[in-house]
Amino acid sequence: MPVMRLDKIIAGAGLSTRSEAKKLIRAGRVTVEGRTVEDPAAHCDSGADVRLDGRQVRWQEYLYLMMNKPAGYLSVTEDPRAPTVLELLPPELRRRNLSPAGRLDKDSEGLLILTSDGDFCHRVISPKSGVEKEYYIEVLDPFPPGAEELFRAGAVLEDGEVCLPARLEPAADRFSARVFLREGKYHQVKRMAVAAGTKVKYLKRLSVGGVALDENLGPGQYRELTAAELQKICEESDNLHK
Repeated sequence: MPVMRLDKIIAGAGLSTRSEAKKLIRAGRVTVEGRTVEDPAAHCDSGADVRLDGRQVRWQEYLYLMMNKPAGYLSVTEDPRAPTVLELLPPELRRRNLSPAGRLDKDSEGLLILTSDGDFCHRVISPKSGVEKEYYIEVLDPFPPGAEELFRAGAVLEDGEVCLPARLEPAADRFSARVFLREGKYHQVKRMAVAAGTKVKYLKRLSVGGVALDENLGPGQYRELTAAELQKICEESDNLHK
């Protein structure tokens, strides 16, 4: 565990800003291994038993959250025109410098990963990493014959942009389908459906990198990714280059 300033540990846990942490420490509200410390610049092991008003402070270098994004929220950190997914989090998590690792449209739902780890965020988003995303969609008109091949060959969108090969698995009635792709162009799934001759009316992301949305999470709820889930996503990215 790294050795850090005490005020940085408090702020890094999302319990306050750095300046607020200094005030809390000077007020005698912080203990380290049971001993009150009033110097914000005091250094201690980040794994030490640090407590604020008796509550244990859990410092993490990076945070990784799985959220079940509801419709009506933007997958951005801030926007003056509409609510964002960060507004679904409590204040201590909003202070953790979290960003969505990939986006879902405002009217779309499902798995959204939020993280403070910029390298991991890039790994999830970048087509070069090849992290697969799975979506469930419902369409206004049935997928026509040949839609699967169009996705498999790499759909050409209305503006001429070419997509990487993807997989379309329509249901028997062809009014719904699962889509698997390894990139994330702007409104890509919806635009690919248009290229195939139909239009998406409902979209939900089911998985990222083989990690499925936790069925116990209701709309707007979240939890931390487990170590195994985090490793699974990273390994999928690594395997593409082996």
